Amino acid sequence: NGVLYPTLGLVFCVTVIYMSSKDNFFQIVVNSQMSSFVMRNGTQFMVDGKPFYVNGWNSYWLMDHAVEDSSRPRIKAMFQAGAKMGLTVCRAWAFNDGTHNALQVSLSHFDERVFKALDYVIMEAGRYKIKLLLSLVNNLEAYGGKPQYVKWAIKDGISLNSSEDSFFFDPVLRSYFKIYLKTVITRKNHLTGIKYRDDPTIFAWELMNEPRCISDPTGDTLQKWIEEMAGYIKTVDKNHLVTVGLEGFYGPRNTPEKLTINPSKWYDTTGTDFIRNSKTPAIDFASVHIYADQWLIGAELEEKMRYINKWIISHIEDGNKELKKPVLLTEFGLSDKNKDFDHSHRDKLYKSIFDIMYKSAIENGAGAGALIWQLMVQGMEKYADDYVIVPGELPFIDELVKKQSCRLLALQDAKQMRRHKQNVDQICS
Repeated sequence: NGVLYPTLGLVFCVTVIYMSSKDNFFQIVVNSQMSSFVMRNGTQFMVDGKPFYVNGWNSYWLMDHAVEDSSRPRIKAMFQAGAKMGLTVCRAWAFNDGTHNALQVSLSHFDERVFKALDYVIMEAGRYKIKLLLSLVNNLEAYGGKPQYVKWAIKDGISLNSSEDSFFFDPVLRSYFKIYLKTVITRKNHLTGIKYRDDPTIFAWELMNEPRCISDPTGDTLQKWIEEMAGYIKTVDKNHLVTVGLEGFYGPRNTPEKLTINPSKWYDTTGTDFIRNSKTPAIDFASVHIYADQWLIGAELEEKMRYINKWIISHIEDGNKELKKPVLLTEFGLSDKNKDFDHSHRDKLYKSIFDIMYKSAIENGAGAGALIWQLMVQGMEKYADDYVIVPGELPFIDELVKKQSCRLLALQDAKQMRRHKQNVDQICS
């Protein structure tokens, strides 16, 4: 019966392993796939010739907490928790500009102690078969970001333009950022002996967390910056994928129908354009964020759910038809500060997003997966925001995440699994 019996055999083996040892199940299945670079074939991520679907999370704080011996155990604990839930990609900052535990203490000057902390994060991720999506600078001032570059430039007398957006258009600042890119990407890990650009533990490079260029709503300034920086990374690193780090807003060049997908008219003027930016040849996949509780203030849960579904499906369709590239939801969550918040609201929202991504995966669509914002381990309460989830504290969320990991892993190992969707759903329940 063609692939039927081999597929059912795989499903049986997966079932036995899963039922006999849930904690070790995902690490056993993932081990064989995580020692190679992630590639792209059209709208699909690929590892060793097989589709690679992402179920992951954000822990932006990893490098910062790896600097001090007292907080370093949190790194191991976080990767252990992620691996137990079958998560395969973690997004984290590979930047800290001029603040506490700064990696870059001033323009082109780096703290080796902090670099060694990032070395440790990458090594530990590799041990637990977790791939890292590493972001290279922030749009906002948290952890320095583009405002810090501008402050340094003014202080050092190399620029007098106080606009934060001069980070994008000032040629001297662009040259300094290229120095930063090269320094990080060619870094040799002191623990593994592997240069970052040669390490398959790194999933991809993200140019910037949530870039916006309000000073130029046409989008031309940011587009030129994306083309220049993504192209530059490709000259330094031939192995890794590159993404922008976009939230996903449609710019003014889009059709009126697309512009109605934005939360409001104001978002047309942020200087970003999901389709135009993501079409850049050196950009390998598109990134999207979704925070309906920030964008639709005062809306009820059901209205937020409808908007989230419309937003994600629209961007997946863009990946399929316009971009011909994968689309990764790199941040999503639901605030516990919402009126009448209940943890069941997160369960419902997460399940809806996971189902959309799974449906796209079954159909070989551009929806490549999703990353929760955010996960932390116990003992980090003072660092928590209103989106944080601590693995082990909400069993239903843990099981929901495990189920998504299970069925995506099953798809990776059975190209014809779409014919056996019901079996997979039953196994992963």
